[in-house]
Amino acid sequence: MKHISILGSTGSIGTQTLEVIKLFPNHFNVVALSTNSNAALIIEQARTFQPELVHVSSHEAFLEVKSALSDMDIDILHGSEDLSALATHKKADIVMSAIVGFAGLQPTMDAIEAGKDIALANKETLVVAGDIVMQLATEKNVNIIPVDSEHSAIFQSMQGENYDRIRRLILTASGGPFRNTKIKQLNSVTLKDALKHPNWNMGNKITIDSATMMNKGLEVIEAYHLFKIPPFKIDVVIHPQSIIHSMVEFKDSSIKAQMGLPDMRVPIQYALTYPDRLKNTFPELNFEAFNQLTFERPDTEKFPALNIAYEAIRRGGNSPCSINAANEVAVGAFIDGKLKFTQIAAIVEKTMETTDFCVNPRLSELIETDREARTIAHELIAKL
Repeated sequence: MKHISILGSTGSIGTQTLEVIKLFPNHFNVVALSTNSNAALIIEQARTFQPELVHVSSHEAFLEVKSALSDMDIDILHGSEDLSALATHKKADIVMSAIVGFAGLQPTMDAIEAGKDIALANKETLVVAGDIVMQLATEKNVNIIPVDSEHSAIFQSMQGENYDRIRRLILTASGGPFRNTKIKQLNSVTLKDALKHPNWNMGNKITIDSATMMNKGLEVIEAYHLFKIPPFKIDVVIHPQSIIHSMVEFKDSSIKAQMGLPDMRVPIQYALTYPDRLKNTFPELNFEAFNQLTFERPDTEKFPALNIAYEAIRRGGNSPCSINAANEVAVGAFIDGKLKFTQIAAIVEKTMETTDFCVNPRLSELIETDREARTIAHELIAKL
């Protein structure tokens, strides 16, 4: 029996994690759940899984949840310090880090500090502070098991292999909803258009990131930290069918690829059961239905966000933190109708160039970088 604490249980990854857990009641037990403001859903989750702790960030939602669950023996918490209590819960064997964005960094670090294994769905944790996080995980002897399908694919392909045998990593990308859209037409695409991902069912922010290909850029940075592979050995290839989730090429020219239907429950389950595998009832891949797998080079003129991410990791220091903060602001502005789709990458790039550069930032300096970059991005958007 593994005891699970889920940070971000009402989001896309969180809800699918609970779907997986529900399939294996003899293997998993939920000890803690958290949400930002989705009171209705976390009330339902708490009644189903009966955790010991529930955390709600929004004060209004916190009051609603506390009242609704008053008949249950559950501690309802609120505030950043209380969120750390979920991340460090004494019974938790593994913490699912599924809070979206920079907000997931501190509780994930708290969990590592407490010696908890991490199922990492919050890529921003490594984008922002990869060196610090991975060093802490090493010191605490903590496993960081990636949940992103691409990094899970690489992680699975590397089982039984030595990292010094790697020639390159190949991250696959679907190309998003605008793969076949002409560059001139991108200036007028709508939020509804951008949220029509061809293969994956994800939250709004990550779906927009997929449409701009910033998501793939952030994944390059995440892979650099997870697998200690320099960015010039990490390639991105467009694979519209999303059947091959990523590949590892070894120095003898052989390639390992992890394949499967585009279903996030599969890498979630692997992260929770690692190093074991459990039989499930998910749909099986029918090769006859996917009798042609295609690949193409990313169009970085149409999707400049990918190159911006490569440039950030080449610059190093606090540059990845800067682009992450700016991207969160720009995507939020696009969702709110204050920014055109094509302006997202421009805001991110200009913010990176404007933010004060720090070569070897401490955590406190990264927190300041995040604040500064958000301020710059908001000011740039206001001037448009």
